[in-house]
Amino acid sequence: MMRLENEMVGLRAIEPIDVDVLFDVENDLDLWKYSNRSQPYSKDLLQRYIDHAHRDIFETRQIKFTVIDQEATPIGFIDLFDYEPLHHRAGVGLVILKEKQSKGYGAAALELIGVYAKKYLQIHQLFAHIASENTKSIRLFEAQGYVFVGTKKEWNFYEGQFQDESTFQKIF
Repeated sequence: MMRLENEMVGLRAIEPIDVDVLFDVENDLDLWKYSNRSQPYSKDLLQRYIDHAHRDIFETRQIKFTVIDQEATPIGFIDLFDYEPLHHRAGVGLVILKEKQSKGYGAAALELIGVYAKKYLQIHQLFAHIASENTKSIRLFEAQGYVFVGTKKEWNFYEGQFQDESTFQKIF
């Protein structure tokens, strides 16, 4: 099993024991607006997702890691999506459990996913789409070297109105 780690966190393959944490994250109504969701996931569906997570990124164009703390406790998830090997790029998504936010875990996980993407996938750039009002995430990504490259106006609809979405890139 491939595992990356630094002084704050580790990234490991998602495992069956993660289903309860994944269930809580995926069914957190506060996060649905950021993930374009409008209905819950069942534990059964998430378990089947985990059971098939071993499939190669070149086939699925995505990969999800469990973010763990120094005690090996799951504290979030980070994924690469829209992987495009021809152009050496991928999107990155990150969620850290609410009670673990603002403690450096997100920054440490972004650092590690960059190492993985560059070293093992020959990624030239990562990108992130972040709701323009999500200033906490914007500050996190900017602190890790992601640069604002544009705004998609009125891109998403939630909380009764259209919201802008910002795009950030990190070029290695």
